[in-house]
This record gives sequence, C-alpha cells and structure tokens, in this order.
Amino acid sequence: MIEYTGERITSEEAAARYDDASAKRHHTFLFEIDEDRCIDARERGSDARFINHSCEPNCEAILDGDRIFIHSVTRIPAGAELTYDYRYVVAAPLDEATRRLYACKCGAASCRGTIAVARREKPLRRKRRSARAA
Repeated sequence: MIEYTGERITSEEAAARYDDASAKRHHTFLFEIDEDRCIDARERGSDARFINHSCEPNCEAILDGDRIFIHSVTRIPAGAELTYDYRYVVAAPLDEATRRLYACKCGAASCRGTIAVARREKPLRRKRRSARAA
C-alpha cells in the first residue's frame, strides 16, 4: 500500500533524539530496520507515519531489503482506519513502568496493553525472495 519513508539514521542517533528516560510520554516516528539502523519519519516522512497501532491490525509492516512497506492483511472498507502492530522494540524487560511508557489503548479484545515488545520477540517479517532474484 505504502512505503514507510524518512531520514535513515543510526540507532545511536535515534536514542539521542528521543530520550525515553526523560520523556513524559513516548512519541516518535521511528521504525527499526535492524539493531543498528532505523527510519525517522518525523521530517520528510511519508503518510505511512500516521498509521496507528493496533493489537488487532488490518495491515502489517514488511521489511524488503532495507525498505519498509505497509501491506493490508485483510480487505479494508473505505473510510476504515489503517493500523498495524508497531512492535516497538525495547531492550529492557517489559516491566510495569515500561508497559506504562509504551501504553496501548487500541481497545481490541486481544489488546496486550503496550505497543512494545522485548528485543527477543519475533522480528519484523521479511519479504520472501524468489529463487531467480537470489
């Protein structure tokens, strides 16, 4: 549907720009490509940066090389809000303070209460390459 675009920065630069320890609430337009790189869509980002989180999303993010694309996972009626699971990766354990900082209020029946996941959880799905493209 749409590519998630913006400035490509290192994880260190992202940490410097967005200091969660001193923030009253978490808000970024960051999308992690891997442990060392991410996309910051705050400046020059596509409209994909405005797609909200849900624990029961109608879209998913797919990593294709070092590019991220948002695809629908179901038929989406006209006017429906687009959502995907942010799976915001945190290095710290998902304790109560971390869950509060990254709170989710999507209202889904299966809401896990946070947009965050521990680094060890399932990573972003990668696009499959055909044998010819390999």
